[in-house]
Amino acid sequence: QVQLVESGGGLVQPGGSLRLSCAASRLTFSSYTMSWYRQAPGKERELVATISAAGSSTNYADSVKGRFTVSRDNVKNTVYLQMNSLKPEDTAVYYCSAAFYFTTYWGQGTQVTVSS
Repeated sequence: QVQLVESGGGLVQPGGSLRLSCAASRLTFSSYTMSWYRQAPGKERELVATISAAGSSTNYADSVKGRFTVSRDNVKNTVYLQMNSLKPEDTAVYYCSAAFYFTTYWGQGTQVTVSS
């Protein structure tokens, strides 16, 4: 059974940084496009960042460009989201996903709260 386990969330002050990790198991990690999504209370889930299977291509939501960086380690089967200059509006549950053709797997999410 495929598992995606996020970690690294928490409470941080505005302007601070967090690094999220998503460890994958029981899948051929290097074949999957990995993405980070987030969902704030009362809002729909939105795409934050995507990284290609080989890690050669990335895309970001306009709201996080220049502040967030997605990366992956295909040896450790882990994808990361470095979040800098955090704002209160970044508060959400962050989810990682693994996609390959018509198959998508999701993690359970990790809470990020940006507040003073």
